Amino acid sequence: MSSKIYVGNISFEVTNESLSAEFAKFGEVTSAKIITDRDTGRSKGFGFIEMSTAAQASEAISNLDGTMLEGRALKVNEAKPQEKRW
Repeated sequence: MSSKIYVGNISFEVTNESLSAEFAKFGEVTSAKIITDRDTGRSKGFGFIEMSTAAQASEAISNLDGTMLEGRALKVNEAKPQEKRW
């Protein structure tokens, strides 16, 4: 299993730091990035977390999928490789 995690249904009030803090409860977070619209800078409602080990990532996924953060139920699963764009 990869240590990169997809996080969906993120509230617009959540920051990279608060998202990282939520996942840090389950291990070392190496990066946290909420994806934003390049024109407006507003969150697109999803992001990615990288954790130092696959075991920590697995524990975070199983514990955080469906939990509430800032009023929204998070969708948390293993990140899939990005598809090629033409």
